[in-house]
Amino acid sequence: MARARIIPVRHHSPRAAAVVARVLDEVRPARVLVEGPEDASRLIPVLTDPGTVPPVAILAYRTDGAARSSLWPFASYSPEWAALAWARAAGVVARFIDVPAAVTLADVAPGPTAGADVRSLATRGLPADEAAARGRGMRSFEELWEADFEAPPHDAASFEAALSAYARLVRDEGAGAGARERARDAWMARRIAEACAEVGAERVVAVVGAAHAAALEDGDVVAGAERALPSPAPVALTLIPYSYARLAADLGYGAGNRAPRYYQRAHEAGCDFTRASLELLIEVAEALRRRGFGASLADVLDAYRLATTLAGHRAKHAPGLDEVREAAVATFGRGEPGRLIEEVVAQAARGRTVGRVSERVGRNSLEEEFWREVRARKLPDGDAPETFTLALANEVEIGTSVFLHRLRVLEVPYAAYVGAQRARGRDLDEEAGGAAALARVREVWEAQWTPATDLALVEAIVLGETLADAAGRVLGRRLAEARTTAAAASVLLEAVVTAAHGIADQALAACARLGAVDDELPSLAAACRALSGLVAYGSSRAASRSAVHGGRAGDEALAPLLSSLYTRAVLRAPEACVGDDEAVAPAREALRTLHELATTQPAVDGEAWWATARALADDERVHASAAGLAAGLLALGERLATADVERLVAYRLSSTAEPAAGAAFLEGFLSASALAIVKSRAVVATLDQFLSSVPAERFVDVVPLLRRAFAPLGPTERRYLLENLVAARGLADRARAAQAVVSERDRARLKEMSAELAAALDDLDDL
Repeated sequence: MARARIIPVRHHSPRAAAVVARVLDEVRPARVLVEGPEDASRLIPVLTDPGTVPPVAILAYRTDGAARSSLWPFASYSPEWAALAWARAAGVVARFIDVPAAVTLADVAPGPTAGADVRSLATRGLPADEAAARGRGMRSFEELWEADFEAPPHDAASFEAALSAYARLVRDEGAGAGARERARDAWMARRIAEACAEVGAERVVAVVGAAHAAALEDGDVVAGAERALPSPAPVALTLIPYSYARLAADLGYGAGNRAPRYYQRAHEAGCDFTRASLELLIEVAEALRRRGFGASLADVLDAYRLATTLAGHRAKHAPGLDEVREAAVATFGRGEPGRLIEEVVAQAARGRTVGRVSERVGRNSLEEEFWREVRARKLPDGDAPETFTLALANEVEIGTSVFLHRLRVLEVPYAAYVGAQRARGRDLDEEAGGAAALARVREVWEAQWTPATDLALVEAIVLGETLADAAGRVLGRRLAEARTTAAAASVLLEAVVTAAHGIADQALAACARLGAVDDELPSLAAACRALSGLVAYGSSRAASRSAVHGGRAGDEALAPLLSSLYTRAVLRAPEACVGDDEAVAPAREALRTLHELATTQPAVDGEAWWATARALADDERVHASAAGLAAGLLALGERLATADVERLVAYRLSSTAEPAAGAAFLEGFLSASALAIVKSRAVVATLDQFLSSVPAERFVDVVPLLRRAFAPLGPTERRYLLENLVAARGLADRARAAQAVVSERDRARLKEMSAELAAALDDLDDL
């Protein structure tokens, strides 16, 4: 092994890739050995196939159900890729020689970032990195790397010498010299020795991370250290597309760099960072123009000259990313704060390109279906989020929605439901599935492919050969675990949304079975809401858009089941509303559901609800907030006359009542029907008297309830409340006088504002 040629590299380095190609051309070896998982060697023919376009990554994952996987990414400027590509072109045997993925994934605890060499120069925050950067007057090791290693026109000898010297400095600092790295050194040393025995040491070239190369060249290898590694785990390996964005160090890839697309430009230009910088500035200017900035070709030339000048002042061979960023901010930003421009530079330098894998890799059926559907439906396929709207008025877009919902159920990270409307700057907390999905006429989604998308599809193959089968298997498991009617109804809705008709039939039967013994009001009410949506829209999303009466056999059983569960829920309401605040909170939401169904769903007995609500409002055993809510819902449904409202409020807020209970009743009532209280002068007078009579020492306890009670009141309710309060206190005359003063001041101010607005509009017209 002592005579084998070992080339030290930094992962994903254009200069290292160029050096590797040059050395291989000179040595013409018979064996090319590359740092990478040994058991992935069978993928090298696919990895270097003309149909594979980097960035791509080797994916390894456990096949025994353990949630462990790892990635080894490659760009076309990765020195490992350059070595493998050279070997293919030369017809030479190439192998990976690092610890197998089966061993890496056997660790009890997750190891380093996928594919990262923790002893490589990619490691951040090492004292050697910091000291070297400061010693050269630079702000980061990445800046130093570009200035001293990437941009200068190194020959192979000078580059290897400089990189090896730095690697030894890192090793002397003690970085990453742990037992696992010692084991990797020993493993690779053994594989290099075996290749030397096959063809002779002078015909072997090994391409490994610089820190490992230093250990191998110096003989700093502990014989037998690899025996401490764990036994292999059952794994599978495949090749998946990757993206420049995922190669970026700032997105968490430890062995990445800060500007993958910028480095790709330099690689394509023969490591000419001057040309790469100019091309990057042109792209930044185009991106800024799309955002409305005035970035001209003359601005690009000015920025390029400034970047070159800055590089000269800093004794750099060529401008790097730092000079490009500073020049772009100074030139395109006209000296203004440049956070937006810096972000545009970062995005352009990072890149969004997604690689392509040769068809020889043999994707599983879920991956094939995913990509087939994405392309046929013209959905986003890049590593950047894109928002789009589905108008659910035809079978094509309904089918797209079903496809996306199946991915959601399978937890495949691709598309996230945003809402029913496009809403910039608003947080839409809307459930993706459930009953709401049945009634939608449009859906807004945000989609983004990432390597995790393919990983999830690979792992999901154990669930079924198609997305429909896999989603059905997941829903079937949920149904088997369902212990309440609500849980079964939730599965039923998801089965409808994902068109899993077999599971829908099973879930409907489970709802009937569990509902017969379910005594929990919240569970029964949630199940009723789900069934009500299905009664209204049918159990087929396509049929619900095109047919009047649903469209699937079995829909006729929905209405009787809904009626049965609804009646059971109404009967359980009084008992569920007895208890403390925490116990009653779910019951209050269930009461709202029962009221909603009573007023909108013909399939249920609405009168049973009205009778129960009246009993709840009058029952002293019932929690005050639930009684108030029931009374408010009665008033909202015009089942409670004004006189009855006044009577109830007067009774609940009497001087003999517990203040906290009175405030809770008020909160419940106002949350359902505020107008019924604030429009009645007698009720407002009673409310005023109640608040005035609360003892000072008890008022602090009542304030939180009162704040919650009055918070939902809108401008109309507040106006009624104020008017009736003023009248109840006999302050009408004073209020009118105050209003006159305020109005006069307002009129004067409005005149001033009108004049100011007119002047502003005149200025705008002139402009």
